[in-house]
Order: sequence, then structure tokens, then C-alpha cells
Amino acid sequence: MAVLGELPYEVVEGWEQLPAGYTHLDVAGVAVDSRDRVYLLTRSQPRVLIYASDGRFIGSWGEGVFTNRTHGITIGPDDAVYCVDDGDHTVRKFTPSGELLLTLGTSGVASDTGYDGRSLDSIARGGPPFNRPTNVAVAPSGELYVSDGYGNARVHRFSADGRLIQSWGEPGTGPGQFHLPHAIAVAPDGRVLVADRENDRIQVFSPDGEYLEEWTAVQRPCGLHMGHDGRVYVGELAWPRGWRSYTRGEIQEESPARVSVLDLHGAVLARWGGYPPCAPGNVFAPHGICIDSRGDVYVAEVTGTAAKNAPHSGVLGPVEPGCHTFQKFARR
Repeated sequence: MAVLGELPYEVVEGWEQLPAGYTHLDVAGVAVDSRDRVYLLTRSQPRVLIYASDGRFIGSWGEGVFTNRTHGITIGPDDAVYCVDDGDHTVRKFTPSGELLLTLGTSGVASDTGYDGRSLDSIARGGPPFNRPTNVAVAPSGELYVSDGYGNARVHRFSADGRLIQSWGEPGTGPGQFHLPHAIAVAPDGRVLVADRENDRIQVFSPDGEYLEEWTAVQRPCGLHMGHDGRVYVGELAWPRGWRSYTRGEIQEESPARVSVLDLHGAVLARWGGYPPCAPGNVFAPHGICIDSRGDVYVAEVTGTAAKNAPHSGVLGPVEPGCHTFQKFARR
């Protein structure tokens, strides 16, 4: 594992003490609460797993609640747990022990955007909440911002109690347009950061949705986290040779998946990832990311999904047996 930049990290191998009988071919998201307990949102056995900071298993909840398309998890300043389920078209708020407090969206009901269930190109217009939402961020004000991405091209802003305030975004590559808004975060000054994945950028907006700028020193930004340290943590998917970017055209040289740490102006402070992607410290399909109070980085990976959807050649496959789906990186 090679780290570029001024911030040194090292992978903590064998951190997760997964109990017998539990599996996760994918870990869709990761979040940390005020006590540095680590929450994983998994697929294959969709549930929330909870660990102590040293990797000891504490417990789980959510069995029978989620579809197999769990997508994002966020913990608010009050330790409320927000889970995004793109297969159910909902965002749900829970207590730390799994008691349901609030549901945004209607279970099983997708908004009308023209989406055909397969291609981003079929999305004809931005629609209301939700059509396969991807993630949620809690603003300092307590408001909620939801990226609505696989079947939509919008950001939705809600009051803390779930009232829709506004929505913005349409399909496209221009300012304020999206091709898969995949993750979202809010800076301490209220700016809203959106990982516009298939446009290879992070777009920055004011709290009320005014376009401010874009950061393009990223590739297919997938996971996005605003750290308490004032840094932005990004998980970036690979670009295989021959695939096509909406903004960069056909990819001439494949680039592996990676993790980047940015400042609040989008400049790269640290970056790691490489070949082979299943080696400890490299990443295969980083999907969710967060940090704890020490600044240690946790990366959730959808390794099973990425391998299934990618050609079995080059940077993305085949997957080695035992390839990681979750890793911790300690700040040295």
C-alpha cells in the first residue's frame, strides 16, 4: 500500500471480528457514532452490524427490514442512524438500537423520471423523492440532504422532521446537472458536496442549492464523508480501459480504485490504491467511507456487486477468494 501526500495511513489487517454465520459479500456503507462505535450496512444478509473501535462485534439489527440493495448509512450528531435503501426507495431514521423513528419516501414506490430500471441514459427528467436514492447527509442546521441517483438526478432537502423543502438537479453534465449523484456531505459552513459519480466530479452548492463550483481531481467518486477534521474523504471507483465517461470520453488507460483525502477547496492531501486491488491496503470497490475521532479511516466496499457487473479482465476482476469488503486504515 502506497500513500501519496502529507497524511500517513496504514491498513489494519484483520480488524473486523465478524461472528460465525454472518456474511457480507458487499458492505454498502459505514458510519461512526459519538462513542467511536462502527456501524456497517451490509448486503447479501442485509442488516446493520455494530463494532467497537477495536473491531469487537457488539450486535446487529435490521434483519428482515431492508432489501438487498442497501446503499448508504449516516449517523447524525444525536447518534440517530439514517439508512438509505435504493431497492425500497426510502430513507429511514433509527435509534442506535434499531427502533424506527422516521421514514422518507413511500416503501416500494419510485417517482416518475422516465428511468427504465437499467440505464442512466433513460432518465428523462429530475423527479420528486425518490427513485433509487443513494445517500443522506445531516447539515449543521439539522436539515437533511438526500442524493437521489440511480433512477433520478436530483438532490432533495428536508427539514429535520422530514418535510420536503426543495429539490434541484436534472440529468446532464452541466452545472447543477447529474449523472448518478451517488453520495452527499455537508461542510461546516453549510455548503453541500455531491459526488456526481459518472460525471467524474464533486459539485459544490450553497445550502439552498445554488451551484458554486466543481472539483474534478477525482474519478467516479462513490463514497463521500465530511470529517470533523475539516477534510473531505472520498472513495473512488476504478476506470477500466474501454469504458466511457460522460465527461472524459473513452477511457484510454485503466485506473485502479482509490481513496482520496481532500481539503475544503478540493485539493488532494493524500491518496492511495493500486494493483492488485484485492491486496490489503488497496481497494476494489470503495462505496462508503468515514472517519472516527482519531482520524482513522473506514472504507466499505461493494466487491461482490462490482465484480458481477464488471468484465472479467483488467483492473476489476476476477475477484480473488477472500477479497476484502471492508477495511480500516489507521492514521499514523
